[in-house]
Amino acid sequence: MQYEVTASRLDATGSLATSHGAEVRLGTDMAGRKDALNPVELLLSALAACMIKGAERVLPTLKFQLDGMTVALEADRQDAPPKLTGIRYQITVTTAENDARMDLLHRNILKYGTISNTLTAAVPLTGTIRRA
Repeated sequence: MQYEVTASRLDATGSLATSHGAEVRLGTDMAGRKDALNPVELLLSALAACMIKGAERVLPTLKFQLDGMTVALEADRQDAPPKLTGIRYQITVTTAENDARMDLLHRNILKYGTISNTLTAAVPLTGTIRRA
């Protein structure tokens, strides 16, 4: 499978990424924008989407009853050279499943995630899953 995204500078304060008709406004100026995601926020959003999509992928196989899911992420950045030095996540699920089944879901989310597997090779990725 191949993915394609095009990003274009709109003006000195922002850009727009597009793919198959979908659009995401990007905060690409130094001051930041309240109505757009900066590059790190976009990366964290991709990781969150990957984790939620990973859960959706394995729910039928595991016969896991999930009523809701939230992923909260934090990243640490160093300045010189600029890079992320760690990403932490908290997956919160609304479910009546027991702790062992939640752990099974957590392992599967990480095992089958394209973005999570890619990031794990580059930066420490740590986190937990908990019941809402």
